[in-house]
Amino acid sequence: MSPDTPEEDPRSIIWFDIDNTLYSASSKISQAMGQRIHAYFVSIGLDEDKATELHLRYYTEYGLALRGLTRHHDIDPMDFDRKCDGTLPLEDLIKPNPTLRKLFQDLDRSKVRVWALTNAYKNHARRVLKILDLEDQIEGLVYCDYQQTGFTCKPEPEFYHNAMKQANISDASKCYFIDDSRLNIVSAKRLGWGHCVHFHEIGLETVEGGKLKTLARDANTVDPEAVTEISDLEELRTVWSDIFV
Repeated sequence: MSPDTPEEDPRSIIWFDIDNTLYSASSKISQAMGQRIHAYFVSIGLDEDKATELHLRYYTEYGLALRGLTRHHDIDPMDFDRKCDGTLPLEDLIKPNPTLRKLFQDLDRSKVRVWALTNAYKNHARRVLKILDLEDQIEGLVYCDYQQTGFTCKPEPEFYHNAMKQANISDASKCYFIDDSRLNIVSAKRLGWGHCVHFHEIGLETVEGGKLKTLARDANTVDPEAVTEISDLEELRTVWSDIFV
């Protein structure tokens, strides 16, 4: 260890996704965001059909529509952030949740650190955490840095490696992670993250890549990835019982 590298904290770390995880998909924020992203595609000169096609293609290929926009179109990602994330009426759609705050307070901080891991930019992430009254419960935030050329995002392995580097943790098996994207969870598991949970609110609607989908139960009863799935964050008290007081 170099003299400039801080000593590694021996505790494990919990990574909480933010959007559609710390609040329910029933808030319909994904629908509001999908409409704004589609409008942004149209605003750069694409017709409605092409905007719909590329929105889905970029989301599918890159994990974020913005990744495709920055790679294939001359756009300013911060302009995208201002016009899409920045105009969401979050204060009208989500509210503080005392039950959720109590869940965070009941985590045993002698055993774990609590960080957020999001594909959003920091402005949106901090805004959501503030509205949910969780700012003081989150020790660190890893976000997509839209100002960085060629920025990475979940589910890219580099994003997870960078997250561990920022949090100064070297043992992937000490990482707890919950996300509403199964793809993000599987990617983390393949990198050795030891305690991964898929947050999946069966029956609710969400928008992914501009397409409305109903969250359904996985028809495949044989899961080669052995992903733990929950539909209520309170279930973490059972799934991760070792890190609650």
